[in-house]
Amino acid sequence: MTEKTGTFVVTHAESESAVVRDVDTAQVHTLASNPGLDVHDVLEGTVAPDPPLEVTWQVVDVDDRRSIDLVDSDLEPTAREKELAADADVGDLVTRERAGTGEIHVLRLPEDETEVESAARDVLDDDETIARAARLQAVRVEVRRSADDGVVSVRYLPD
Repeated sequence: MTEKTGTFVVTHAESESAVVRDVDTAQVHTLASNPGLDVHDVLEGTVAPDPPLEVTWQVVDVDDRRSIDLVDSDLEPTAREKELAADADVGDLVTRERAGTGEIHVLRLPEDETEVESAARDVLDDDETIARAARLQAVRVEVRRSADDGVVSVRYLPD
């Protein structure tokens, strides 16, 4: 095996080891030691197999490291996000770039509080939400919802 350079999300962290996932390939690497990483940290750098067995990995270079905050907001989606959802069919996901950097994802759901709450919780619990944020260079993911409108918005925000 050879070293890999890329963007990695920390999916599991203990004091003596960590697990990172490549956001582009989804390949998982178990680190033999934890260089101070926490769950949801994003590491841009290089990992290499740990000799002699090469079953674990080590971080050999760090270009950037940041945390991604997941925010379960009590705010409703914006008027623009509600407009995007109104033009979509139930179950559709609409993706738009934000002014500047980042993205907004709007999910159209039935106008039902249980469905909307469940979808918002799924987004917050999904490791792919963090991986997508890492790919988009976001440091904050904000989830907003409106059961009355059947809308869940996910805002991937830069620093």
